[in-house]
Amino acid sequence: MIKVTLPDGAVKEYEKGTTPFQVAQSISEGLARNIISAKVNGQTVETTTPITTDANVTLFSFDNDEGKKAFWHSSAHILAQALEKLYPGIKLTIGPAIENGFYYDVDCGEHTIHEADFKKIEDKFLELAREKAEFKMREVSKADALAKYKKEGNEYKVELIENLNDGEITFCDHSDFTDLCRGGHIPNTGIVKAFKVMNVAGAYWRADQTKNQLVRVYGISFPKQKMLTDYLEVLEQAKQRDHRKLGKELELFTFSQKVGQGLPLWLPKGTALRDRLENFLKKAQLKAGYQPVMTPHIGHKDLYVTSGHWDKYGEDSFQPINTPHEGEEFLLKPMNCPHHCEIFNSSPRSYKDLPIRYAEFGTVYRYEQSGELHGLTRARCFTVDDAHIFCRPDQIVDEFKNVIDLVLYVFKTFEFTDYVAQISLRDPDNKEKYIGSDENWKKAEQAIIDTATEKGLNTVVETGEAAFYGPKLDFMVKDALGRSWQLGTIQVDYNLPERFELEYKGSDNESHRPVMIHRAPFGSMERFVAGLIENCAGKFP
Repeated sequence: MIKVTLPDGAVKEYEKGTTPFQVAQSISEGLARNIISAKVNGQTVETTTPITTDANVTLFSFDNDEGKKAFWHSSAHILAQALEKLYPGIKLTIGPAIENGFYYDVDCGEHTIHEADFKKIEDKFLELAREKAEFKMREVSKADALAKYKKEGNEYKVELIENLNDGEITFCDHSDFTDLCRGGHIPNTGIVKAFKVMNVAGAYWRADQTKNQLVRVYGISFPKQKMLTDYLEVLEQAKQRDHRKLGKELELFTFSQKVGQGLPLWLPKGTALRDRLENFLKKAQLKAGYQPVMTPHIGHKDLYVTSGHWDKYGEDSFQPINTPHEGEEFLLKPMNCPHHCEIFNSSPRSYKDLPIRYAEFGTVYRYEQSGELHGLTRARCFTVDDAHIFCRPDQIVDEFKNVIDLVLYVFKTFEFTDYVAQISLRDPDNKEKYIGSDENWKKAEQAIIDTATEKGLNTVVETGEAAFYGPKLDFMVKDALGRSWQLGTIQVDYNLPERFELEYKGSDNESHRPVMIHRAPFGSMERFVAGLIENCAGKFP
């Protein structure tokens, strides 16, 4: 017998080899009809996967994000199968689930795929889905996997397999189709009842412009036709509310190729809107004890080497500015926090001075890839309603609560009522992505979890979504069309105070490290304005 622990803490005993589907059946037939995927001890598996040890088990329907991910990942397999049948000789690469739907990247060879082909792709997809073929996983040796794809002449799959080890290579089979895959599928293709090709685009293999250009076919699928119909209606409404369209019509902002991609120009009406938003928050911040500061748009490269931003983001930043002085390099600032650390360091500090709260509407610069730019929501230059609180460890919880209150005040004012607080933690299996000690990370993560619980926030936990220097509480707000936007963010940071050697004199007359809290209730002025435009369709409150 094995013990299965469910999300509500209930523990049930089953025979070894029981599947997640059978677990669902033991709870209710209705649940069994709806589950399409499961997680066993943190790993997404099929509902038919035998459970062989004591395990924590979570069951997913299409209503869960994890369920959608399995549904759309499985749909990507059906799409790949359809493309292979319609375009013989194409080479498959990868096909992941994304936020809304999925895509598959293919090397089309002599073939081309145009919008006129969408209907025949959709028809072939649904024809294959109706076969109700089961998704079945099997382990394959590295030698056999390489032999298969070398024989087919698929250098993309060969490259993927060469980076894997024996024992971690699996194939997924359904009907007459096989693909290299890690797993996490719905029970069978027949669960997919509706499908639409959304777009085709070019994409470089491994996002590397020196490698082959592929064709990326975007799709979305649902377990009911009505869901697809409703989704397409929302998309049509979204087009009418698109902040890029309304921003132009309302004369709020513009872009210029001469100025540069991703660099918004605010027109007089848009500037007036921004000024009102800034003044609203400045007034609330002064009342909450924040001190306004201003910092330059550039900083010496050494500043960002010290903070860790150069190591983490240097290659993705605008390139260094070289001055006439040999070896002297400056960067357009990617973050405001290193500058604020140096303001803190400008004078001796006592425990009686803390907390110190510095606030700045600081403009930052990041060299986003041109294909990722999207109006105000993804720009290369944006202004963060930034503030950094330097406090004693015993002040963290109270300060964090006060910041949550400020964020909720902003949301209430702008009638953002549907939101989730996402607790973003580091990935324990990839600690090299982060800076700082395990001890500091544990303290920072626990502080966020405890405070969010105490404030009674509706929370979700996302492992691996932390900033490189600390965990976060990100506020995911749903707009009038049900789409999620990440607006406010709060972060606890023990690491930058270490790197900048920040100190204050304690009541014991010894030197101590302060803790930093990073916060931005709007997130950025650009993203907030974009969300506001689309939420109220340009009819501002």
